[in-house]
Amino acid sequence: MNAPVKTGHEDGRVELSFADNRLLPLLFGEHEQYLARVEKQLAVKLVTRGNILTIAGNSQGRDAAQAVFSALWERLRAGLSVGPAEVDAAVRMAISADLPSAGQGLAQFADPNGAIRTKRKVIAPRSATQARYLEALNENELVFGLGPAGTGKTYLAVAQAVSLLLQGKVDRIILSRPAVEAGERLGFLPGDMKDKVDPYLRPLYDALHDMMPADQVAKRMETGVIEVAPLAFMRGRTLAHAFVILDEAQNTTPMQMKMFLTRMGDGSRMVVTGDVTQIDLPSGTKSGLKEALSILRGVEGVGFVEFSDQDVVRHPLVGRIVRAYDAAQRAQTAANAEERR
Repeated sequence: MNAPVKTGHEDGRVELSFADNRLLPLLFGEHEQYLARVEKQLAVKLVTRGNILTIAGNSQGRDAAQAVFSALWERLRAGLSVGPAEVDAAVRMAISADLPSAGQGLAQFADPNGAIRTKRKVIAPRSATQARYLEALNENELVFGLGPAGTGKTYLAVAQAVSLLLQGKVDRIILSRPAVEAGERLGFLPGDMKDKVDPYLRPLYDALHDMMPADQVAKRMETGVIEVAPLAFMRGRTLAHAFVILDEAQNTTPMQMKMFLTRMGDGSRMVVTGDVTQIDLPSGTKSGLKEALSILRGVEGVGFVEFSDQDVVRHPLVGRIVRAYDAAQRAQTAANAEERR
């Protein structure tokens, strides 16, 4: 099976010819729903005739559509799945303004030999920023992943941790969160300390189970190879040969953040994720994540990757919700500034 063959026309149309008709239903989707999805997002016209896909539209749309279907085709050739989420991911990277990362991301998305492999799945980037993030995770001992919910910053960090554990490059995984959420406190919850903190750590458990069979997760947690704990339990420890993730780091105090970062031992890697627009600390309390960002930029071995609402890979409506809230916040900030004048 060969890559799609491109031919051009004087009127600007582009034709892609695919060599294996058996894969075309998977490429175009049931009732050609993926074609309609790409047409809507890229403002192009797509017409199929046998194994030939004709792309009409402006040059930018044609180039993006060609990149999308070439990447999806390569995924199918590699035996990987293609669904609505994959179509949207390919479009997202094809139209990204960050061309180097977008190209790298599409390459990993299409042929994910360089992507993250775990027991249950192969995880390739679904946005240009995710491609930069995976690169940062490979190159730096400490990485800050910043941005709104739904961008994959925690999920990809857990995937990288599981991958390195399975390769024997780290001996254990430690996942942590500050036990602060939306102004609530642990005391009102029933049960012992584990029962109280588990609800706050549930997203980390969910990510783990998406990477590994449940029995393997349970076995590794029993032996301490995988540990999920609130941030307070990190004090006084030295974490050697471990992959350590601090999630929801915007809810740390400066003292907690310094305490966490100085736990790093030999052979360890750390990832700190958070969204500085979603701080749930008591009013007047400074965020340790904000302080760390101002102090550590430029320090060798520390990587920073910032996601935006354009990188949201959950339901498309989530991205629109994030943008709406951001717009409302900007309007409120401008109104407050006007009142102070």
